[in-house]
Amino acid sequence: MDTEHTDKTGEFLLPRSRMANERLHAMIPGGAHTYAKGDDQYPENLAPVISHGRGAHVWDIDGNRYIEYGSGLRSVSLGHAHPRVIEAVRRELDRGSNFVRPSIVEVEAAERFLATVPTAEMVKFAKNGSDATTAAVRLARAATGRPRVAICADHPFFSVDDWFIGTTPMSAGIPAATNELTVTFPYGDLAATEELLTRYQDEVACLILEPATHTEPPSGYLAGLRELADRHGCVLIFDEMITGFRWSEAGAQGLYGVVPDLSTFGKALGNGFAVSALAGRRALMVRGGLRHSGDRVFLLSTTHGAETHSLAAAMAVQTTYVEEGVTARLHTLGERLAAGVREAAAGMGVGDHIVVRGRASNLVFATLDENRQPSQQYRTLFLRRLLAGGVLAPSFVVSSALDDADIDHTVDVVAQACAVYRKALDAADPTPWLAGRPVKPVFRRLA
Repeated sequence: MDTEHTDKTGEFLLPRSRMANERLHAMIPGGAHTYAKGDDQYPENLAPVISHGRGAHVWDIDGNRYIEYGSGLRSVSLGHAHPRVIEAVRRELDRGSNFVRPSIVEVEAAERFLATVPTAEMVKFAKNGSDATTAAVRLARAATGRPRVAICADHPFFSVDDWFIGTTPMSAGIPAATNELTVTFPYGDLAATEELLTRYQDEVACLILEPATHTEPPSGYLAGLRELADRHGCVLIFDEMITGFRWSEAGAQGLYGVVPDLSTFGKALGNGFAVSALAGRRALMVRGGLRHSGDRVFLLSTTHGAETHSLAAAMAVQTTYVEEGVTARLHTLGERLAAGVREAAAGMGVGDHIVVRGRASNLVFATLDENRQPSQQYRTLFLRRLLAGGVLAPSFVVSSALDDADIDHTVDVVAQACAVYRKALDAADPTPWLAGRPVKPVFRRLA
């Protein structure tokens, strides 16, 4: 923590970031290009605007350095400006990035991806996850001739497109008729899913879910979904935006041994560069191509979807994961961090209130009030104290660039934050420690 940029309480002073946030809001709706990066997700006047990053650290425009978690919303899993990725990108930049016909890099990237994720038979690249998941849904509807989409109700995000956003509190602008075509099923409950498929017999085109999130799938659950999808004639889609590479190089499907019909990858795939992928069974994927006899499906057609430098980044990421055992390192780092945070919280008497959850490679934390209920106010208090210690942590999702010293410093800062948390719990009121409005949930009806 840079003490030249702190006030007498030890908290960062962010005058330049505050001014930049005002400029952002004046020109960009929401003040950011992802709602999860909005300044409403951070304590008031403590939303740093980033200057640059290297490895596991970022610097804000006020000159403060932070250990960063959840890097790029889980996209920068190797750390910022990773040498192997940057070298691969630079090689392609000198050769041109976009042409009127496919580049040979597209062949090489597809071959590399399918070798890394052998449960898939074909792949098509895009720039963001929403395009890939929507393409999967469209393909499922075309293949089955059915209108309804069944999404897992316990998973927070699938796409910016109407079929999903219409199910959230931010559904303004989406016709009710569209919303009616999306139905939900609970994670881990095969009986409820079967009841849904029976109720909408021959209407559900696909089941789409994250194969795992903050909890491991119950024994036999994913295999049970596979059997249900087969029996009811719908397409099984795994959203592997997060689980891809963090669970294994081949995603959750590679770890758990259950093969979906279609799957979508992104985030870690490009280590911060824009690339996503729709992959799956050849019999389905070919419907988005030219070599079949059925009606054509407008699957994915993106001017920038196959930019050579992004595909080069993806290939470098996959090579690095396999050759350097990155997934195993993410788990090791996460286990060390989780153990330290839990010990620090327990030592300060708040072990039942600051709760670390999730797979070691994808840790999140819950902030609970005196009644052990989720609390945005207590989250605000906790985030303020982490920021004061130079830890930028909307989650505890690790990157492989972290080292033991980073983890140890984080645990020390967490312990200091827990001491303040304990005071707030004893007072049954965190307000005196907030210094402003609480942070807000991303999905809400009113700003």
